[in-house]
Amino acid sequence: MNYQPQDFLPIFVQLLAALAFIFATMFATHALGPKRHSAKKDDTFECGIESIGDARTPISVKYFLVAILFVLFDIEIVFMYPWAVNFRELSWNGFYDMLVFMGLLLAGFVYVIKKGILKWEK
Repeated sequence: MNYQPQDFLPIFVQLLAALAFIFATMFATHALGPKRHSAKKDDTFECGIESIGDARTPISVKYFLVAILFVLFDIEIVFMYPWAVNFRELSWNGFYDMLVFMGLLLAGFVYVIKKGILKWEK
């Protein structure tokens, strides 16, 4: 198919309408909303817990490693879902490709276990 620039006009109109709505509601809430300031209201508030101390306290590297590993091993679903949907069309070649993928993923998980990254208290 040969698309012309005017074919994309509805998409741009929808994008423009969405952006206009966002800016209009933000402007309206700031312009029409109450402007009462007090020490209690302007105090920092985080999840119902009083803010005490410095926000730049050191955090264990293990926390970040676990977070990165979660993202890494969670992304496998992004690759497995299309494979599962197209399983019949991919036939045996697709099955073998997924076995290689899962094998590499399992090898990475074994490496993580052997390195002791998931042992929180060490």
